[in-house]
Amino acid sequence: MKITAAITGVHGYVPDYVLTNEELSTMVDTSDEWITSRTGIKERRILKGEGRGTSEMGIQAVKGLLEKTNTRPEDIDLLLCATVTPDFVFPATANLIAAGAGLGHTPSFDLGAACSGFLYALTVGSQFIESGKYRRVIVVGADKMSSIVDYQDRTTCVLFGDGAGAVLLEPSADGFGICDSRLYSDGTGVQHLYQKAGGSKYPPSLETIQNREHFARQEGQAVFKFAVVRMAEAAAEIMERNNLTGDDVAWLVPHQANKRIIDATASRMGIGPEKVMLNIHKYGNTTAATIPLCLWDYESRIKKGDNLVLAAFGGGFTWGAAYVKWGI
Repeated sequence: MKITAAITGVHGYVPDYVLTNEELSTMVDTSDEWITSRTGIKERRILKGEGRGTSEMGIQAVKGLLEKTNTRPEDIDLLLCATVTPDFVFPATANLIAAGAGLGHTPSFDLGAACSGFLYALTVGSQFIESGKYRRVIVVGADKMSSIVDYQDRTTCVLFGDGAGAVLLEPSADGFGICDSRLYSDGTGVQHLYQKAGGSKYPPSLETIQNREHFARQEGQAVFKFAVVRMAEAAAEIMERNNLTGDDVAWLVPHQANKRIIDATASRMGIGPEKVMLNIHKYGNTTAATIPLCLWDYESRIKKGDNLVLAAFGGGFTWGAAYVKWGI
């Protein structure tokens, strides 16, 4: 049989500090009712403390994953990290996570696809397994969004939180794991969701700092419309390609951007709310970490052989979906 990349373990990490809607309402002109009704978010986790970056959360997720799966660090062949909030421009945050988790000289690299990053990285990681190149690959989704959120802008600061999730991929000859995926992008969407300064086009300067251009900016309505359509299209395509109906799907695992986007996507797919993984109320939008954190939260409720459809949409624009048959 064809070798597929099965998810044989999942673990997550979120910081201890809980930023509630009530606390946010003391920082910007907003309220718990306004945030909850528009986003579904009640609270989010924030990584507090000077000199603490995305890698710290990724290290904790990977260490927990190794312990949970009884896997030795030296047995990991590759580590990928999806993130838009790297500790540094270089080295890669994946390098720091691998070192911090004791993986020695294991190859590692970052992948940037915004909120679709974990889905992209999962697809890339699965190729190394399917080709026979590697036997054990760790895929991490981690972001410290609080580091690029403007807490004077209520349209964005209410949405994001910090967190990390990681999965272990291993070969399966029984049809479990990543059975199919479809990935897309459209760079013309850049003006709707982006961080203007800090890269090579607009390097850090006194002017970019004074203009508050190092924070994430989003045009909510445009992103909402694109996200609903594209996530649903990609998920529907995955279902059609694999002859799946709504009855065949045990769980929809959507990127946790906004509960209204999640509800609209599920509705277009013909999947009821009882089959939709949802934890946005606890963590907000953790960008690349949302999907693995959902898998971590719902792990006890997923049964071996369950059909999962993962779907995401992010800045870039990037979007896609994957069909996963649960193998744990």
